[in-house]
Amino acid sequence: MTDESEARAYHAAVRKLGSRGRFGIRLGLGRTRALLHALGDPQLAFRGALVAGTNGKGSVIALAGSALRAGGIRIGETPKPHLVSYRERLLIDGHPIDPVTFTRLVGEVMPLADAVARRHGEPTEFELLTAMIFRWFADSGVEVALVEVGLGGRLDATHAWDGGVAVITNVALDHTDRLGATIPLIAREKAAIIERGDLAVTGAEQPALTVIRRRARRMGAPLREVAPALLVGSGRDGIDVELPGLGRVHVGLLGRHQAGNVAVADATLDALAAAGIAVVPPEARRRGYAAARWPGRLEVVRAGDRDVVLDGAHNPAGAAALALALDDLRPHLTGGGTTTPPPMTLVMAAMADKDVDGIIRALLASAALRDARVVCTALAVPRAMPASDLAARWRSIAPELAIQAIEPSGRALDTAINDAPGPVVVAGSLYLVGDARGRLVDDRPERDPEDTSL
Repeated sequence: MTDESEARAYHAAVRKLGSRGRFGIRLGLGRTRALLHALGDPQLAFRGALVAGTNGKGSVIALAGSALRAGGIRIGETPKPHLVSYRERLLIDGHPIDPVTFTRLVGEVMPLADAVARRHGEPTEFELLTAMIFRWFADSGVEVALVEVGLGGRLDATHAWDGGVAVITNVALDHTDRLGATIPLIAREKAAIIERGDLAVTGAEQPALTVIRRRARRMGAPLREVAPALLVGSGRDGIDVELPGLGRVHVGLLGRHQAGNVAVADATLDALAAAGIAVVPPEARRRGYAAARWPGRLEVVRAGDRDVVLDGAHNPAGAAALALALDDLRPHLTGGGTTTPPPMTLVMAAMADKDVDGIIRALLASAALRDARVVCTALAVPRAMPASDLAARWRSIAPELAIQAIEPSGRALDTAINDAPGPVVVAGSLYLVGDARGRLVDDRPERDPEDTSL
């Protein structure tokens, strides 16, 4: 194929896979297992860690993956959702799958969907993507896989794979319509990824911890319970913590909540070693943690003479972590060219099915946002809350703030950045963060080829 025809084929493949989104989210393992069996069960070719949890899954994978790469180990990772390119969901050694290989894999799995549908129902987009990922990892000879659970754990498509190590970062209220209305019920769904023969790791607290312990005992799986590392410093380029056996370690991710995530990541590496999967020596861990990056998650980028903080913060627990981080970061952020810290500007979008009031209240715990200007916007996605509705929620909770509703999101971002007296925060939805990052970050080597068919 020519470059132009490759680009057309790639974008057609993305649209074809995305069209399966019409089948929504349908939990269950039968369809994924049938797809994988039709592909030759590629998930049996590699081992690694399956990572569940309400928040922190991506950070744990970013930290553990960076350390594994620093140790010279070939790894596959499955971060999600993507921010700019769909290919970000499939990574080997930190690099997304190339467009040609992506197109080929879609071509392999899509014909299987009809055969699977006859016995098990229509496979969803995420189920087909999971099958593609495992096929690519097997074809590419990855030594270790770090796989992020999509929703819950027990019936999530990724649970068709058991890598030998099961990780549960934490448990908070999210997706209560599907996982249960209480933390113990949600913990039960997540703890189900612990299988007989696994080594398990968790950073969860009570009451979720009791549920996770019970599952581990039932499966005869040794469980490592991890407390956050001791935070000893923070700045614009990350945090410093004390880790057992490593001493003082620099972590390249921002936010004091990363002290908990790096502790879970380090325990995950211990479990991978104990399971005979991979050994990462101390110096490689130090290098890896310092070099870790997690785009769009408490990421600071530049827009002219000011800093822009990008973070999804799409549930109250995530918003609370962002609120703490902003107070820590505020002295290190630049904006407006003044020595007196000017007010921050918050650009926010949210999905209508989220606990929007909980997110707003959690953000208002930040001293850095108490005099902020708030710009509410919305994304062109079916679940998006209209900007006017989001602004109304803000006015009902924080009527003292200056609050605007601006759509579309591009105009809201441009207005906020151009008019902001100080730093800008973009939060509330990873869709919005992806839109902002696509505008502000020049990462052309990782961008999709231009779609010439439109």
